[in-house]
Amino acid sequence: MSTESSRKQIVRDIVRSYDDPIVRFYSTIRFLILRQRFLDEIGQYMPRSGLVMDVGCGFGLFSLYFASLYPELRIHGVDFNARRIEMARNAARKLGLDNVRYDVGDARDFACSEPIDGAYMLDLIHHIPPHAVRPLFGEIAKKLAPDCRLIVKDIEPSPFYKLAFTWLLDKVMDFRAPVRYWAPSEIRPLLESLDFEVYKHSMLDYLPYPHVIYVAAKCRARQTTPGPPAARRSADELIDSGSPRRVGRGTKTHAGKSK
Repeated sequence: MSTESSRKQIVRDIVRSYDDPIVRFYSTIRFLILRQRFLDEIGQYMPRSGLVMDVGCGFGLFSLYFASLYPELRIHGVDFNARRIEMARNAARKLGLDNVRYDVGDARDFACSEPIDGAYMLDLIHHIPPHAVRPLFGEIAKKLAPDCRLIVKDIEPSPFYKLAFTWLLDKVMDFRAPVRYWAPSEIRPLLESLDFEVYKHSMLDYLPYPHVIYVAAKCRARQTTPGPPAARRSADELIDSGSPRRVGRGTKTHAGKSK
């Protein structure tokens, strides 16, 4: 397991791997917002090997981080911006990473060509049209192996002052881009309708961001004949074991029930 100092060094190496000073500045800000504590929290739900999709990977910041941290993991990042994808590829080459690859792809008509062992999207769904969110989740659900997880980190539309702060920053980044923040009462039923078991909790922060994370485990189909034991634990099993590092308040849902 990497030490805290080595994980910080990974972040520094990633920032330095970009040639553009503006991108290096942006990368520094993004790593300050989703800092080490949050990266550890998100990473605990990811597999340590297999294929994981990073949907809306941007410059590749977080896929480069997780690929550096977990060398047995293969990460496939997709983003609609060809310039960002080329920068991500160049950064991966500079870092000597051969377990991550990048392709141009649009989350609005996302298609996954092979089975996957996990997927994540960080601050993505409030940037894509609402009608595209369910097809995106549905495509991942079709390709995700049973008991594997989709991790969705996004922005919760409350309290208002935190939402206003986030909206302002989103507009500073791109004032023309529409944003639509999803409430948990919308996201959880949507994921459950696609045969996910969902765990949700807020990620408390000293910055005024209303971070929220949804861990959606693909339900295993009922078996009429004995089968091999599950190789992975569901989100609820993980949580019940007491192993997650939860930074905030959480609830879990099973087929529409919550507690």
